[in-house]
Amino acid sequence: MVEFTWLAVLLVVPLVYVLLSALAVQRTAFGVTEAARQAGRAYATADDLAQAEARAREAVALALRDQGVQEPPELEVTCDGPCLAPGTTVTVRVAHEVRLPVLSLLGDAAPVVPVSATHDEVVDVFQEAP
Repeated sequence: MVEFTWLAVLLVVPLVYVLLSALAVQRTAFGVTEAARQAGRAYATADDLAQAEARAREAVALALRDQGVQEPPELEVTCDGPCLAPGTTVTVRVAHEVRLPVLSLLGDAAPVVPVSATHDEVVDVFQEAP
């Protein structure tokens, strides 16, 4: 009976750790993907560049908060022409590093898994007149 208990502990503890790590990475991947998509949509439908930046940052923060990701991500917005001009493609890239559970107690030496997502959004050709 003692051997069975030790064997169970030796097998279950690493399995639980792997599951917790996979869930943390997947949760962040879902959040980053949705954040890139929503930031692209928010940016492409804004009236001016200042509003576009603010809306994109808020969309990213909201999408990541929904998935329980608290640390601020890296947000990069590029355009293939004049931003917010009709027909321009806006490319949004959101990146984040996932600290693995339990090992994050090691501080800066803790291993991280980089997760990123990219979304392309075309600014509508037909827009409301000012």
